[in-house]
Amino acid sequence: MAQRSRVLVVDDEQALARVIGSYLEGDGFEVDLAFNGSDAVVSARDHRPDLVVLDLMLPGMDGVEVCRRIRTFSDCYIIMLTARDEEVDKIVGLSVGADDYLVKPFSPRELVARARAMLRRPRAFESSPGHTVGAEGQVLQIGSLTVDPLARKAQVDDRELELTRTEFDLLAVMCANPRQVFSRRQLIDAVWGPDWFGDEHLVDVHVGHVRRKLGDDAAEPRWIRTVRGVGYGMVV
Repeated sequence: MAQRSRVLVVDDEQALARVIGSYLEGDGFEVDLAFNGSDAVVSARDHRPDLVVLDLMLPGMDGVEVCRRIRTFSDCYIIMLTARDEEVDKIVGLSVGADDYLVKPFSPRELVARARAMLRRPRAFESSPGHTVGAEGQVLQIGSLTVDPLARKAQVDDRELELTRTEFDLLAVMCANPRQVFSRRQLIDAVWGPDWFGDEHLVDVHVGHVRRKLGDDAAEPRWIRTVRGVGYGMVV
């Protein structure tokens, strides 16, 4: 019997956390609950969840700080929950390593669908739409940038990059097809999976993080170029 994926739900609204947890359990997930930031960090360290559903506006240690601390020991997927539909909340949450976000109020069924889609995401060495990456485990190299999909390691100029799962997968997909310019939708299909739905500008935020970690400049790119009206590709 296949091992069930584990989800940690973190929200100080205990009734909401329990509702979310019950929907996830009904879909076959193992669920842990935490109602404050400190307990969330301890639970994530002890139980090693595959996914954390994390409220941004926690009292005391907020969701941004919880996300930052979890990222010091885990590369699990993180979905941030925010009560305000404001760009700053989305970007702040994603900048510390969250993979996705949902704005309250939302349907628990939508969250379950997001979780399910996220946990069955294709790995970066699989084919992107209409293209073949090659053999699983093939090391990808562009100049001094090296991406090893099997080891899930990337380095540039002999410096290892500290990338989240999402950031690594984005970089690997683009490096595997270095001459292709990807639209946001193509990157979503290749990285998040074709079942993912939401704000496609999420891609822009993650590409921006990859650029920053590469030490790249969008105005004079060394690695990732923006093709206006189309999307993103590698500089080759």
